[in-house]
Amino acid sequence: MKWESKLIKHKGAFRIGIIFEKNTELIARIKTVDGSRWSQSIGVWHIPDTEENRIRFKIPLHHQTVPSEEGIASIEKFKQWLLSKRYSSSTIKTYSEALKSFLIYYREKPITEITNEDVIVYNNDYILKNNLSASYQNQIVNAIKLFFQTIRNTKMVVNKIHRPKRAKLLPNVLSKEEVKAILNAHSNIKHKMMLSLIYSCGLRCGELRVLKPVHIDSKRNIVLLKNSKGQKDRIVPLSPFILEMLRDYFKIYKPKTYLFEGQNPGELYSEK
Repeated sequence: MKWESKLIKHKGAFRIGIIFEKNTELIARIKTVDGSRWSQSIGVWHIPDTEENRIRFKIPLHHQTVPSEEGIASIEKFKQWLLSKRYSSSTIKTYSEALKSFLIYYREKPITEITNEDVIVYNNDYILKNNLSASYQNQIVNAIKLFFQTIRNTKMVVNKIHRPKRAKLLPNVLSKEEVKAILNAHSNIKHKMMLSLIYSCGLRCGELRVLKPVHIDSKRNIVLLKNSKGQKDRIVPLSPFILEMLRDYFKIYKPKTYLFEGQNPGELYSEK
């Protein structure tokens, strides 16, 4: 009988979720655990998050999932340093989570004692052993490099931390017919307009969501993208055909604040 367990947050509390195909014998066994409950909303059995239950259901113990006190304080200082350098909130979150993973691995070792050899061991014994991607490994390396630039009296030689070799893969490119089929499959005018603009202008989803009508320059046939990736503005060309589509869309939806708004006027379109 295959089953898996994982930490979940249910009604504001952390619980251990037990996921499996319906099995009366396993259900009977779970019911013997104190505090076991069935959740109709998320469709899983869940039990209290205790040390005993973590051991029983093969979940890492709490102290194995957090850095040392020194590590926690250092991560917080690192966040403040990134913030002062005006890194975006998403980059701060990515780097701090990556650093947290590394410092959990070396939670028993003082940060000033961590060396380049420790980075290699971490890559081999954690990243590679768990089949984590090269892009994730690269995030870890970026976080470690930045972090140890802020640490004094460290044994880490930052410029000698190596990056993973990138795989050189050919991109999967859709044919013109496939692109047309995707765009024409939508009867919803707003959705079709959003996809057309993304494809024709090479926009990221985040860039599309924050577009405002004033960012469309119909005289010069360009789209102005404000605070794009890396907090940089950029300009992309706008084809006359897409411009005409935008005019038709505007007449129907009459957006107030954002070009593509949510269910309520002036509301940012949902990321989902």
